[in-house]
Amino acid sequence: MGKSLLSRLKEGILIADGAMGTMLQSRGLGTGECPEQWNISHREEVQAIHRAYLRAGCNLILTNTFGGNRFKLKKFGLENRAGDFNVTGAKIAKEAIEQVPLSNTYTQPLFVLGDVGPTGEFMEPVGSVKLEEFYQVFKEQILALVEGGIDAVIVETMSSLEECQAAVRAAKENSNLPVIVSMSFDPGKRGFRTMMGVDIPTMVKGLSESGVDVIGTNCGGIGLEEMAEVIKEMRMLTDKPLMAQPNAGKPMLLEGKTVYNESPEAMAAQVEELIKAGANIIGGCCGTTPEHMAKIVQAVRAL
Repeated sequence: MGKSLLSRLKEGILIADGAMGTMLQSRGLGTGECPEQWNISHREEVQAIHRAYLRAGCNLILTNTFGGNRFKLKKFGLENRAGDFNVTGAKIAKEAIEQVPLSNTYTQPLFVLGDVGPTGEFMEPVGSVKLEEFYQVFKEQILALVEGGIDAVIVETMSSLEECQAAVRAAKENSNLPVIVSMSFDPGKRGFRTMMGVDIPTMVKGLSESGVDVIGTNCGGIGLEEMAEVIKEMRMLTDKPLMAQPNAGKPMLLEGKTVYNESPEAMAAQVEELIKAGANIIGGCCGTTPEHMAKIVQAVRAL
């Protein structure tokens, strides 16, 4: 792999990929179907999505393991397949990198980020799950991703700081890889906060103390313009690399479905604001496609 992710970040902006879920749905993933199971049942489809993002010019790709923890998989009766889904998800992404000509990518080298999402459970005293149980669930997932060959861990779309910290500890104690943590914010009268009420200063302080290497934000009920404000506030509080993964516009409800309508061109036009705010990694979240990311790559190259 040559240079490490962290040393490469000192040289300039890196581009992460866009959404996986909506891409899987466009290839036939049904409502109520487990996306991570596709790593086994539709391996080529998942890999084709990785290749499309690499051809768009992305140099960081996230594994199809966002819901690959035992708690989430239990809802499908697949909790005992966690190891299998995560090892395979990492291998699929690594193989995709080998299949795409390097000239297509924005800049070298390329990295696979092992994607770790929230468990969907609540920690004591709000819920019934103990801190140690969260740790063990994340440890199982992260060990499998490491076995599959990931280059870094990304813990994303989080709203609870305690859950983040359990995942970070699992990553730090069971790998020697860089750890990225991204939380989702919504706008409010008291500034930007996560669904669990975490504000930006609390997040930055808590994650810095946990030894996180890259801090970021993704998803949430904000558009790209507001995400630039979140990044700007983070930048005032830390000199760590920052990651921004905006949705393709603000979520809207259309015929009972959540849709994201911002065009690739419209997103790319706002990329400069994210960079000015202090973002070092730019990716895409809900509704973004290889077309969105290709335009973002062009915009970053132009800058």
